[in-house]
Amino acid sequence: MTNQIKKPSLLDALIPLVVLIILLSLSVYLYGSDSSYGPNQIALFVGAAIAVIIGLKNGYSWAEMEKAMIHGISLSLGAVLILFAVGALIGTWLLAGTVPALIYYGLQVLDPAWFYAATCILCAIVSMSIGSSWTTAATIGVALIGVSVGLGLSEVITAGAIISGAYFGDKISPLSDTTNLAPAVAGAELFDHIRHMTWTTIPSLVIAIVIFAALGINSGAVADAEKIVKLSADLQAQFNIGLLNLVPMLVLMIMAIKKVPAFPTVFIGALLGGVWALLFQPELVNKMADDALPAALGLLKVIWSTLHSGFVIESGNAELDKLLSGGGMAKMMNTVWLIMSAMVFGSVLEHTGLLRRFVEAILAKAHSTGSLITSTIATCIATNILTADQYMAIVMPGRMYKEEFARRGLAPVNLSRTLEDGGTITSPLVPWNTCGAYMHGVLNVSPLEYIFYAFFNLINPVLAIIYAYCGIKILKLTPPTSVPNPVAIKG
Repeated sequence: MTNQIKKPSLLDALIPLVVLIILLSLSVYLYGSDSSYGPNQIALFVGAAIAVIIGLKNGYSWAEMEKAMIHGISLSLGAVLILFAVGALIGTWLLAGTVPALIYYGLQVLDPAWFYAATCILCAIVSMSIGSSWTTAATIGVALIGVSVGLGLSEVITAGAIISGAYFGDKISPLSDTTNLAPAVAGAELFDHIRHMTWTTIPSLVIAIVIFAALGINSGAVADAEKIVKLSADLQAQFNIGLLNLVPMLVLMIMAIKKVPAFPTVFIGALLGGVWALLFQPELVNKMADDALPAALGLLKVIWSTLHSGFVIESGNAELDKLLSGGGMAKMMNTVWLIMSAMVFGSVLEHTGLLRRFVEAILAKAHSTGSLITSTIATCIATNILTADQYMAIVMPGRMYKEEFARRGLAPVNLSRTLEDGGTITSPLVPWNTCGAYMHGVLNVSPLEYIFYAFFNLINPVLAIIYAYCGIKILKLTPPTSVPNPVAIKG
């Protein structure tokens, strides 16, 4: 059977990609921001079906491709577990007053003119401390979205600032999984990799912060004292606000810093939120309890329901109700559907060699160091789009380009930095990528909206390409590695 398999042509590789692009564009045109709630999933399945037909034509069996799809889905299950845990955490932290307290204190101390820049810096610090953009967005990010509403500022720009800061910290922290994965794939040392990344990441963050500051100052936003007073009073009327409400977040941060795995960390944070709700919001929990049940069971049912269905508040203030209602594992099901659909499409492309054939065509024209690094970044972005997973966007291009970087006498840190500049950074900008779908589910802002304001994520790849063509901080191997037969990529 193996001998009958044909290498795919460039046309084979392009057909499912072009069809997917057309269908996704049509989906966005017809459904707008609702395209992620079903239409995009259908587009991905249709694209996968076309890729399967091409695979059959080239000699692959359905059984092989089905196995690849199942394997691809299995790779996303870790992210799915975290998604469910995050949904539970948001629900119980709303009920416990943790998120309301963060919003309350944020309203008191954050100036509208500097809010976007401060949001970016704050998320960068938190993410760098714990090494997780996902945890940062699900905790402080959710609260900052609430503060932006309270201050009358743009939720979309705020989401862009959250993403920018969170991914800077995620990328530069030695606690981050992607920061450890990239040098492992490229054959570089972790702290050499981090030092080399600072040359592109720090200038990108500084530029992003300047833009956020300019947006805030030039918007002419002024805190509406009356609105802030009213919203703060409404928060205090519904919740017992105090610094102790923030303990669940502190515990979660400590666990993350101690490198406890993400799923148990977040789920323990969710359960702790439930306990904190019983301790510090007894009036609210009792109000929500089922009177037909014994007291203890009624309280247990409230916490249990919040974990799976989220928290809904009815305060009489429509803005507050929208702001503080959400979470629950069930709310993450659409995001899980989107991720699995994307993994099915990406898995077929990878297994049948269509993605590799597409990359070969790109690399055939990469003759200079600048074009090689640009091609690597483009491949990372394409992998993020096609396989919907940032780990794949680091591992696959890393394997494909490692030998070529060595053949050209380039140190491994050049490749590891490029994998992060193109793979890690762009993952939250793709709506059906695991990261983009996650951020949409947590922040309730579509990647199609915040992509224009995630300045760090947009600037960093561009700056990396400029550095490559100008020869800035491109390190050479010492001594150069000799690799015969200059083949750009092995099939």
